[in-house]
Amino acid sequence: MFEVFASPLETFHNMRELGGPVVNYIFLACVLMWSIVIERYWYYRTVLPSDTKRMLDQWMARANRHSWTSHQVRRAMISRLNAGMAANMQVLRVLVPMCPLLGLLGTVGGMLEVFDSMAARGSADARSMASGISEAMICTLTGLAVSITGLYPVYYFRRRMRHETELLADKFTY
Repeated sequence: MFEVFASPLETFHNMRELGGPVVNYIFLACVLMWSIVIERYWYYRTVLPSDTKRMLDQWMARANRHSWTSHQVRRAMISRLNAGMAANMQVLRVLVPMCPLLGLLGTVGGMLEVFDSMAARGSADARSMASGISEAMICTLTGLAVSITGLYPVYYFRRRMRHETELLADKFTY
């Protein structure tokens, strides 16, 4: 049973060792990205329905919902709910394309290591080149893998935000 849980941790440790220091930043970005994804999921499941109900009750309690002032209050309520839905989305939208760029940074670092070892030895020895190329490929793989896992949540939450905003406009009737 222990082997089942130890295998991913061992793989993670090996990738950190073989990929160089940039892999640590990619994993940090991954943890941050998935923390935001989990937080957004929790927000849409628990916080948004209660906030919507509270604001809708305030709206329905208004005696006059047809004046210009009431329309501005309605717009402000929807805008406040929309701001809650958009929280942390910019960070999430930055983290997804940033991970391949970090992978590219590690790739360049690995290739520089290859060229450095070639210059030090004066020849292109396969053994001296292998570690640098390995570091370069692991960084690229890690950055792309983390980025790909974040593509769908970004799409999902953007689509959900637009959909929920349209529903709010329908619920807050005049």
